[in-house]
Amino acid sequence: MAKNDTVIIYEKPTCSTCNAAMALLRDMGVQFEKVDYYEAPLTEEKLAELVRKMDITPRELLRTHEPIYKELGLADRLKDGSVTDSELIALMVAHPDLMQRPIVEKGDRAVLGRPVENLKQLI
Repeated sequence: MAKNDTVIIYEKPTCSTCNAAMALLRDMGVQFEKVDYYEAPLTEEKLAELVRKMDITPRELLRTHEPIYKELGLADRLKDGSVTDSELIALMVAHPDLMQRPIVEKGDRAVLGRPVENLKQLI
Protein backbone atom coordinates (compact mmCIF):
# COMPACT_ATOMS: atom_id res chain seq x y z
CA MET A 1 0.00 0.00 0.00
CA ALA A 2 1.52 3.34 -1.01
CA LYS A 3 1.91 5.82 1.83
CA ASN A 4 -0.78 8.07 0.33
CA ASP A 5 -3.15 5.08 0.32
CA THR A 6 -2.46 4.11 3.92
CA VAL A 7 -5.57 4.10 6.06
CA ILE A 8 -4.92 5.45 9.55
CA ILE A 9 -7.46 5.25 12.34
CA TYR A 10 -7.02 7.70 15.22
CA GLU A 11 -8.67 6.00 18.15
CA LYS A 12 -9.10 5.42 21.84
CA PRO A 13 -8.75 1.68 22.57
CA THR A 14 -11.68 1.59 25.01
CA CYS A 15 -14.07 3.33 22.57
CA SER A 16 -16.76 0.95 21.30
CA THR A 17 -17.28 3.03 18.12
CA CYS A 18 -13.53 2.89 17.41
CA ASN A 19 -13.59 -0.89 17.84
CA ALA A 20 -16.64 -1.16 15.57
CA ALA A 21 -14.88 0.96 12.94
CA MET A 22 -11.83 -1.29 13.02
CA ALA A 23 -14.05 -4.37 12.73
CA LEU A 24 -15.77 -2.85 9.68
CA LEU A 25 -12.41 -2.08 8.07
CA ARG A 26 -11.27 -5.66 8.71
CA ASP A 27 -14.54 -7.01 7.27
CA MET A 28 -13.95 -4.87 4.18
CA GLY A 29 -10.44 -6.31 3.85
CA VAL A 30 -8.82 -2.92 4.47
CA GLN A 31 -5.40 -2.85 6.07
CA PHE A 32 -4.91 0.05 8.45
CA GLU A 33 -2.62 1.55 11.01
CA LYS A 34 -3.91 2.45 14.48
CA VAL A 35 -2.91 5.56 16.37
CA ASP A 36 -3.98 5.72 20.00
CA TYR A 37 -3.97 9.50 20.39
CA TYR A 38 -3.86 9.14 24.17
CA GLU A 39 -0.52 7.29 23.93
CA ALA A 40 0.75 9.21 20.87
CA PRO A 41 -0.87 12.65 21.19
CA LEU A 42 -1.76 14.55 18.05
CA THR A 43 -0.05 17.85 17.43
CA GLU A 44 -2.10 20.96 16.86
CA GLU A 45 -0.87 20.97 13.26
CA LYS A 46 -1.96 17.36 12.67
CA LEU A 47 -5.38 17.88 14.23
CA ALA A 48 -5.90 21.04 12.15
CA GLU A 49 -4.94 19.03 9.05
CA LEU A 50 -7.43 16.28 9.93
CA VAL A 51 -10.21 18.83 10.51
CA ARG A 52 -9.45 20.34 7.10
CA LYS A 53 -9.43 16.89 5.45
CA MET A 54 -12.81 16.10 7.03
CA ASP A 55 -14.14 19.45 5.74
CA ILE A 56 -15.62 20.33 9.12
CA THR A 57 -15.04 23.02 11.71
CA PRO A 58 -13.26 22.28 14.99
CA ARG A 59 -16.52 22.86 16.87
CA GLU A 60 -18.11 20.01 14.89
CA LEU A 61 -15.47 17.66 16.31
CA LEU A 62 -16.26 18.51 19.95
CA ARG A 63 -17.77 16.00 22.34
CA THR A 64 -20.16 18.28 24.19
CA HIS A 65 -21.20 15.82 26.91
CA GLU A 66 -17.74 15.32 28.37
CA PRO A 67 -17.05 16.73 31.85
CA ILE A 68 -14.04 18.69 30.54
CA TYR A 69 -16.33 20.49 28.05
CA LYS A 70 -18.39 21.77 30.95
CA GLU A 71 -15.33 22.48 33.15
CA LEU A 72 -13.84 24.69 30.42
CA GLY A 73 -17.14 26.54 29.95
CA LEU A 74 -17.07 25.82 26.24
CA ALA A 75 -20.83 26.04 25.69
CA ASP A 76 -20.87 29.68 26.81
CA ARG A 77 -17.61 30.50 25.03
CA LEU A 78 -18.91 29.03 21.76
CA LYS A 79 -22.18 30.88 22.15
CA ASP A 80 -20.54 34.26 22.73
CA GLY A 81 -17.80 33.66 20.15
CA SER A 82 -14.95 34.10 22.63
CA VAL A 83 -13.14 30.92 21.56
CA THR A 84 -11.29 30.65 18.23
CA ASP A 85 -10.89 27.62 16.00
CA SER A 86 -7.18 27.49 16.78
CA GLU A 87 -7.94 27.59 20.51
CA LEU A 88 -10.44 24.73 20.10
CA ILE A 89 -7.77 22.70 18.30
CA ALA A 90 -5.31 23.41 21.13
CA LEU A 91 -7.89 22.42 23.74
CA MET A 92 -8.67 19.14 21.95
CA VAL A 93 -4.97 18.32 21.78
CA ALA A 94 -4.57 19.11 25.50
CA HIS A 95 -7.80 17.28 26.43
CA PRO A 96 -8.34 14.38 23.96
CA ASP A 97 -11.69 13.53 25.57
CA LEU A 98 -13.04 16.62 23.80
CA MET A 99 -12.59 14.95 20.39
CA GLN A 100 -15.18 12.81 18.70
CA ARG A 101 -13.74 9.54 17.50
CA PRO A 102 -12.59 7.68 15.56
CA ILE A 103 -11.06 9.80 12.84
CA VAL A 104 -10.05 7.78 9.79
CA GLU A 105 -7.58 9.23 7.30
CA LYS A 106 -6.60 8.08 3.84
CA GLY A 107 -4.36 10.32 1.78
CA ASP A 108 -5.84 13.77 1.38
CA ARG A 109 -9.22 12.80 2.87
CA ALA A 110 -10.53 11.91 6.31
CA VAL A 111 -13.89 11.11 7.88
CA LEU A 112 -15.30 10.97 11.36
CA GLY A 113 -16.19 7.32 11.94
CA ARG A 114 -19.34 8.17 13.86
CA PRO A 115 -21.45 6.44 12.63
CA VAL A 116 -19.07 3.77 11.36
CA GLU A 117 -20.86 3.67 8.02
CA ASN A 118 -19.11 6.99 7.25
CA LEU A 119 -15.99 4.92 6.58
CA LYS A 120 -17.52 3.67 3.36
CA GLN A 121 -17.23 7.21 1.95
CA LEU A 122 -13.47 7.01 2.38
CA ILE A 123 -12.66 3.47 1.30
